[in-house]
Amino acid sequence: MRISVVLWSVVGLVLPGLARGDDWPQWMGPRRDGVWRETGTLERFPEGGPKVVWRTAIAAGYAGPSVANGRVFVTDFVCPEGRGTNNPGARDKLQGVERLLCLDESTGRELWKIENKVEYHISYAGGPRVTPTVAGDLVYSLGAEGDLLCARVQDGSIVWRKDLNDEYQCETPWWGFCGHPLVDGDKLLCLAGGAGSIAVAFDRHTGKELWKALSASDPGYCPPAIIEHAGKRQLVIWTADDLNALDPETGKILWTHPLAPKYKMSINIPQKSGDLLFASGIGKVASALRLNEQGTAVSEVWKGTTTTGVYCANATPLIADGVIYGCDCDSGHLRAVDLQTGKRLWESLKPTTNDRPAPHATAFLVRHGDKWVLFNERGELILARMSPQGYQELSRAKVIEATGDAFGRPVVWTHPAFANRRVYVRNDREIVCVSLAAE
Repeated sequence: MRISVVLWSVVGLVLPGLARGDDWPQWMGPRRDGVWRETGTLERFPEGGPKVVWRTAIAAGYAGPSVANGRVFVTDFVCPEGRGTNNPGARDKLQGVERLLCLDESTGRELWKIENKVEYHISYAGGPRVTPTVAGDLVYSLGAEGDLLCARVQDGSIVWRKDLNDEYQCETPWWGFCGHPLVDGDKLLCLAGGAGSIAVAFDRHTGKELWKALSASDPGYCPPAIIEHAGKRQLVIWTADDLNALDPETGKILWTHPLAPKYKMSINIPQKSGDLLFASGIGKVASALRLNEQGTAVSEVWKGTTTTGVYCANATPLIADGVIYGCDCDSGHLRAVDLQTGKRLWESLKPTTNDRPAPHATAFLVRHGDKWVLFNERGELILARMSPQGYQELSRAKVIEATGDAFGRPVVWTHPAFANRRVYVRNDREIVCVSLAAE
């Protein structure tokens, strides 16, 4: 994945000659590219699995953690029912409290929290979906019903807050607000809703609206992303109807391409490699698009069929060396697909269900040196190598229980964080810190 994001976490001074760990200040890592760049980590898991550093009880949620400045940030949802029912065909109505939690990175001890009473009216009402984003001394969170919040990292004091539904006269999407806000310099780029305000840029320090753009039948669920092409930066916004590129400074539309996944489920960030942009979603929607030399238009190179491409939902696919790796939402296979042609190179259920096909079976993919780290819906962490020739598993360990429910099976559907040679994972009961440092 070749997405450039102007976001670097603030780190403390490091004594000369001493190695330091890296932070994971937002969804999919420091550069939002699904790459873990630390060294000095385990090549294989020890017998009995890697060492658990700490466990802290939390409530329900799909939002993964972020790690920055010696702190862990995660959101959850406390309700009398414990967690919502996962009914894809209906909006569940639940009252409870959404929380933004700040924990000590070394111990898991709670440092502060922000609570917000909320009434859910969404499908899969099991808590917030969005990983908190940390930039400098500020942290940003977005609740499932559109509560956009900016707070100080140090003490949790609220700097500014907006209800996106009220602000833009829009209805919460069927599966809630899911687009992880993106920090770009002094801007916070968000997926909102309503006429002319699908994409909104705020001054990240004050919450002042800088610009808004786009209309669609539904905003969808795809986080904003910035790509570079022809020496210029483009903000990619995938709505329920089409794929768009905007000028991130002004919101001016640069190009639009129709691309409508089933159930309005535009979820995954389109992946760029060279001059190709790959987008994939439910309903056999997959396309490789070529950007022209000026970056003012795209043309379709290939479209997926029943025997080509990969159709991703829960986990964003990644591109490495001209190959797309992603989990197919229909069967649950992890597939390798040639970026230039859409040809399937191989597929395997071992990383996801380990045995049989299942709808939306999920493994979150992270590149790490010459290996890959996968965290699957069974709560297992996997070290593997992947190439056009196939999938080679090196080591596997169970690190957390699958406490959620989807399609009649237990799942954990949250993206992990990798920082300080540790992995941080959560389910609906706890967040766990596990050491991955080499002995």
